[in-house]
Amino acid sequence: MTSFRPWILRRLLTGLAQTAAVVVLVLALTEALPGDAAVALAGDDPDPARIAAIRQALHLDRPVHERLAQWAAGLLHGDLGTSLASGRPVAGLLAEAFPPTLTLAVLTVTLLVPAGVGLGVLAAHRAGGLLDRLLSTAALGVYAVPEFVLGVLLTAVLALWLPLLPPTAVGVDNLLARPAVLVLPVLVLLARPVCSLGRLVRAGMADALAAPWSVHARRCGLPPARVRFAHALPNALAPAAQHLARTVDWLLCGVVVVEALFAVPGLGTVLVNAVAARDLPVVQGLALLFGLTAVVLNLGADAVAYRLAPRAEAAA
Repeated sequence: MTSFRPWILRRLLTGLAQTAAVVVLVLALTEALPGDAAVALAGDDPDPARIAAIRQALHLDRPVHERLAQWAAGLLHGDLGTSLASGRPVAGLLAEAFPPTLTLAVLTVTLLVPAGVGLGVLAAHRAGGLLDRLLSTAALGVYAVPEFVLGVLLTAVLALWLPLLPPTAVGVDNLLARPAVLVLPVLVLLARPVCSLGRLVRAGMADALAAPWSVHARRCGLPPARVRFAHALPNALAPAAQHLARTVDWLLCGVVVVEALFAVPGLGTVLVNAVAARDLPVVQGLALLFGLTAVVLNLGADAVAYRLAPRAEAAA
């Protein structure tokens, strides 16, 4: 069996290589878009001479590989570069937008774990029964609804038809000071992950409870609750831990849509504005941040899954 340290080191190096590839890919895709930051800054003035002057001042006339090398050199010294649109340090922009995104992510994950695990355990209690079929059908239906559509529906019902919640976070600087503005974004972010995590836990729990060792344990007089929570649930949580990390990865994408929909001033809004302005340093900084976050989350999930089921993970 592969020892833990070489295995986790191999996963770390693979994740860092993937992050570097993502940054390069984002650069290539952004460069492939029509126009650049000089055209965006020129606005309604299409004068070629002015656009050329802006492009030269921003060093956009240099080859793309030279700009990437300069950005990477600055990164080694902790410098993410300067925003082409605002002239502010990218690190400062990201630090300013990070708290709202972190607030949404922490609230979503905090509610996701007990809700998803609880849903899965409840459905697996009598696998194939009426409650299991109802919960599975409802979860499948909610999961099929895209975040944008679900956000519009919830806003129409809870903010317009029944004016219980504010529809957006426009003008709110401190989200925690007005927690009501967080309800709709968190509900939208939470809906699909709860369904997918619940279905995965349900499947793992049902398989574990039907396994010969589980049946034998109950026949030997072990309390059903102990079999379910002390033995079956850990077996179901090993793949669920990795799925949870992938779900948080997905949240990084979903938060872009949700923040744009509800006007939350977080990293997703910064990314949308940066792409619109062709602000490449900001886009690269966000790609790096999202990539490293994904690496750390997946590495932690792999480590948890390795401890819960070391033989299966070592063979992977």
